[in-house]
Order: sequence, then structure tokens, then C-alpha cells
Amino acid sequence: MKNKSISELFDFSGQVVVVTGGAMGIGYGIVERFAQAGAKVVIADLDDKEGKKKASALSQAGQPALFVKTDVSSEKSVEKLFTQAKKHFGGVDVLVNNAGIFPSVPVLDMDLALWEKIQAINLRGVFLCSRQAAKLMKDKGNGNIINIASIDALHPSNVGLAAYDASKHGVWGFTKNFALEVIKYGIRVNAIAPGGVSTEGVEKMTQGAVKAGSTNQETIKNFTARIPLGRFGLPDDIALPTLFLASEASAYIVGEMIVVDGAYLLS
Repeated sequence: MKNKSISELFDFSGQVVVVTGGAMGIGYGIVERFAQAGAKVVIADLDDKEGKKKASALSQAGQPALFVKTDVSSEKSVEKLFTQAKKHFGGVDVLVNNAGIFPSVPVLDMDLALWEKIQAINLRGVFLCSRQAAKLMKDKGNGNIINIASIDALHPSNVGLAAYDASKHGVWGFTKNFALEVIKYGIRVNAIAPGGVSTEGVEKMTQGAVKAGSTNQETIKNFTARIPLGRFGLPDDIALPTLFLASEASAYIVGEMIVVDGAYLLS
């Protein structure tokens, strides 16, 4: 078989891409790149206003887009997401499990409700969405699932993120085992481990730190100082490797995790 050209490898025309937490930050950066590559994109997010706004803007620009309000921790909500994706676009070819939260609270100060909320969104959500997507992909005989993990799945970054770290270790473990389970159906599962990325959520943390006099601003400053590349990442720094893992350019990569952290883990 003749090798595909570079432009063919990264052409997602006709493919349906579902991105959870896709209304802002890393998620929307991923949505934008897949839309530019010709994909039909499904933005899954709890933020009704922002999700509809982003989907409408893409549609008006001639790029097929659908917003589905989704709580990834809810089985019924996730089932609805993929029902809508199938109804509007015919199924799903790529799932990006990006939705997640990262409250910074020491274990000794954390109540059970917050612990379980973090696990429900960051880990249960990956399970629920992956299961539903894989059922649709299995019928087609191919598909790609990319889980947005974290460098904290490999090494802790800050005290106060134990619950977050536990969830992301779980995502990494799930990625590897689920990859073994579904590769026989032509479905590849991989992960990306971002380091610090400048998003709306990080900006709110910084602004809140200034107002409340908390240590969050100092934590972010110290974190940045440890990045050999000298800066926080941008959503596009995560979006481009995501496209690579979803493309045939990575056809022999299964159950792996790409670290995208500006060399933070080397420092």
C-alpha cells in the first residue's frame, strides 16, 4: 500500500471527534485544531453558555459543530452525549477525554465529598465516556481514544493535589489496560500528560490568589521557574500532540503516554 502524504495523514474530513470539557482551555484548543483539520466536532461540557457560543461560532465559519451539555460523572448524561453524536453525525471516530478538575486541598483538610467529586469527574468520567465511545467504534472496526492525564500521573507537582494525583494515576492505569482490551477491535487508546498549561482555570486561580492573599500565585510562580523551557504551556501545545495520536501518523502507538511539560519532569 502506498504511504499517505503528510496532508492526508492529518486530514480528519468526515471524522467525528468528541471532546469532553471542550468549551474552554485545553479542550477548546483541541476542538479548534480538529475543526481546522476538517472534523465534525462535538463539544461536551457543563458550561451551557460557553459551549453553545463556541459551537455556534464554528458552525457559522462552516465547520460542523455540536454542543451537548454533559456531566461526565453521570452515566445517563454520557449516554445522551453519544446518542446525540450518533444522531447528528453518525457516530464517533475520536474521543478526547479532557474534562477534569484540580482543586488544591491537603488530604488532612479534605472532606469525603470533595475527594469523591474529583474521582467521579477525573476518573469515572474517563471510564464512562470510553466505554460508550468504544461500543460505537467497535461496530465500525476502528477508532481512537486519547485521555488527557497529567505529569502528576508520573510525579507529584504540589502538596494539596493528592486527590487529583490519585485520579490521574488511575487514568494512566486505565489507559494501558483498556488499550489492551480494545486494540483487537481496531481501537487505539493513548494518553497525554500535560504539565502546567495556561488556561482560564489557571488565570482564575491567579486572580483569586491576589484577592484572597492565598499562596496560589506564589505556587504558580515557583512552578513556572522550574520549567526549563521557561514558560507555561498553551492549549495548542496539547492540541497538536492530540491530533498526532488520533492520526494514522501514530498508527503503531498503543497504550502509551506522551509527556508535554516543557521538560518540567527533568528539572
